Amino acid sequence: MVTDPISDLIIRIKNSSAAGNPTVEVSYSKFGENVVHALKKAGYLESVEKKGKPFTRNMTLGLVYFESGPRIHGVERISKPSRRIYQKASDIRMYRSGFGNTFLSTPKGIMIDIEAKKHKVGGEVLFKIW
Repeated sequence: MVTDPISDLIIRIKNSSAAGNPTVEVSYSKFGENVVHALKKAGYLESVEKKGKPFTRNMTLGLVYFESGPRIHGVERISKPSRRIYQKASDIRMYRSGFGNTFLSTPKGIMIDIEAKKHKVGGEVLFKIW
């Protein structure tokens, strides 16, 4: 049983990317689907596809690779079930000099740091990816 589905999701993506797999299959949830669509919008994933019946549904994610290697080099989970971390819009800063992104859960949906700063909304800091 997985106690933190978002950690499981991002670690599966990172491990598959490091192994050179073209796709990865993860379990489906509505929140996970929102995170995956935000990753796709930010350019970390190529495709998102739902498979299966409603109670046994999975998502197949297409990973992005460059000539030099994978697009995803690392992830770091910030807000955990045991300790939630929140950030104001004015406190949002660039991560890794703009080469990484911070994903936030805001009242307007899952956003990367640049979008949240532009829309002037803060929220729960989910994870950082580079």
